[in-house]
Amino acid sequence: MRTLPGFLLAALLTAGTAHADDWNKTYNVSGHPELRVETDDGSVTIRAGDERRIAAHVTTSVWRITPGEVEIRESQTGDHVELIVKIPHRPFTYSSRGRSIHVDLLVPRQIQTDIRTGDGNIDMEGLSGESRLRSGDGHIEALSIDGTLHAESGDGHVRVRGRLDVLTLHTGDGSIEAEVLPGSHMSQAWRLETGDGSVTMRLPANFGADLELHTGDGGISMDIPAVTGVRGTRNKDMQARLNGGGAVLSVRTGDGSIHIRSL
Repeated sequence: MRTLPGFLLAALLTAGTAHADDWNKTYNVSGHPELRVETDDGSVTIRAGDERRIAAHVTTSVWRITPGEVEIRESQTGDHVELIVKIPHRPFTYSSRGRSIHVDLLVPRQIQTDIRTGDGNIDMEGLSGESRLRSGDGHIEALSIDGTLHAESGDGHVRVRGRLDVLTLHTGDGSIEAEVLPGSHMSQAWRLETGDGSVTMRLPANFGADLELHTGDGGISMDIPAVTGVRGTRNKDMQARLNGGGAVLSVRTGDGSIHIRSL
């Protein structure tokens, strides 16, 4: 009788016992809600709703939501809600294949958020207020947003679209795309930075800023009206003023091109 290799036997046993789990909770809020979410291995999706409540839904594949596997800690103090999704022990085995965690959140449109994931994507849409997003290894997309955004990814692309007052974006390895909508105004300096990837930024025609652009290995191109005081070269460093200038808008890339475009 032929004996199956150990890793193949484990995979077959896992396939026959695949499991999905889920968890739900709703928090009523008022005034100025705040939400903090942390997960060490999972993706997070946040959407704006029309009700004064935060609805959280956690789903898993293969993992079970139970002590020793996926553990959920949650709390509410007034309008502050905290949700932590953790895996206490994660030894690598072949049976870890197919395991996933996803956190879905439906929140009031006006909210302050602090979202962190160790290994997973963050997708946000329709929020107004201050948002802080951080992924250790995953992309970040924040669309139809209004207000302040700080986003950082260790390894993944960053894509942003909205009316903005404060903007800081960073990725260690990935591209950055930022579409700044009319009505945006720099209340302080902005900074966009990628270690390895291109940066494309689209700005309103009347947007005022002092541009500081730098690339270690790539070109710089600008296609936007009302540019004055251009200094530097298009190969590495460039400074310029948009519509008479304003706060400093710094764009830096270690290995990639920089493109500044008009909407």
